[in-house]
Amino acid sequence: MKEVEVCLTPDLIELYDLRGKVVVIVDVLRATSCITTALAHGINSIKPVATLAECKDLQNQGYVAAAERGGLKVEGFDLGNSPFNYMNEELADADIAMTTTNGTIAVSKSMEARQVIIGSFLNLTSVVNYLKRQSYDVLIHCAGWKGKVNMEDSLFAGAVVQELDGSCEISTDAPRMVQILYSQGKENMYAFLENSSHVNRLKKLGLNKDIEFCLQRDKYNVIPVLKNMHLIKMGLNDMLI
Repeated sequence: MKEVEVCLTPDLIELYDLRGKVVVIVDVLRATSCITTALAHGINSIKPVATLAECKDLQNQGYVAAAERGGLKVEGFDLGNSPFNYMNEELADADIAMTTTNGTIAVSKSMEARQVIIGSFLNLTSVVNYLKRQSYDVLIHCAGWKGKVNMEDSLFAGAVVQELDGSCEISTDAPRMVQILYSQGKENMYAFLENSSHVNRLKKLGLNKDIEFCLQRDKYNVIPVLKNMHLIKMGLNDMLI
């Protein structure tokens, strides 16, 4: 039986062998929620990059550029890190370059994986159903906050582990820990996360609407997958068996 593992922060990813695994990147608040929303709303692709310089260079090449640091849009770029930025019909079919404080770092550190996909509460069931069908070991890579563990990504990881119960083995403690966390918080995730560090950070920036949106479950049925260094909507040819 395949295994499921959880890496709680990108600073720990070097402890894991990613080769031959499907890695699920999660940055609930807000990068992976934005990516899922963007592809669900007809954006063609998103190229995740780690640095502002890379993103600016791609902007100069004609990409629509999205950049966020510390929860705020970076001056000189086209978009920030709110899912509502990506619902604009004028962005349909656009190619976007994206850099964020945490989420795109996690993507850049997962390149050795057999496959990289994007997870959020917005597409949770679609992601879980795909993971059940494919035959490779799974690693959930939580973006955290500047190298530290956070509650919301751990909560999502726990939801995935819970939903994979019976189809994946658990051999380490991190999946068990996040599964317990999810069992405690699943009935009212907003209330459960109300005093968490990043929720408080976003509240101070007036982003309550983003928080509530990102904690919705199964709003979309798309699965973003990394292909040729771009995140695109998964199609039949991208599915592993």
